[in-house]
Amino acid sequence: MRTKEVDMNKKKDKKDTGSTIALNKRARHEYALEDRFEAGIALQGWEVKSLRQGRIAFSDSYALVKNGEIFLFGAQITPLISASSHVVADDRRTRKLLLHRNEIHKLIGAVERDGYTLIPTAMYWKGNKVKIEIALARGKQAHDKRNTIKNRDWERDKQRVMRSHNKNA
Repeated sequence: MRTKEVDMNKKKDKKDTGSTIALNKRARHEYALEDRFEAGIALQGWEVKSLRQGRIAFSDSYALVKNGEIFLFGAQITPLISASSHVVADDRRTRKLLLHRNEIHKLIGAVERDGYTLIPTAMYWKGNKVKIEIALARGKQAHDKRNTIKNRDWERDKQRVMRSHNKNA
């Protein structure tokens, strides 16, 4: 009986490990995503509390290079009423992304020379820290989007046919 109690306590300690806060599903539709990077993000205390409640919208957000650093623009973290009573909260403020210097140089080169865009694709907990996955992306043209939709529908139809064929066999 004693071992079950210890196991239950270990589960409680790891409640935030690897859980997803938000996904940017629109990014996969609008952009051709190539290389992905994991970045930390500089947050204030009220923002972390709001993220624990899942109060973020970052489908319209993007990352830009300014003065050799990378910043996240357009991500909206809605403040909790109780958590930010003493702070004037700006829900769409610019947030600094934390990356290694060599990763920053690689991203700057890709953005400035090759014409890529930096798009956040996911936000998640890693331990007790918030991480953002950013991707180097190229915008899709209308015909690319149609091809993607057509391929996705074809794969779905193929799976349906295979399932019905396996049931009949």
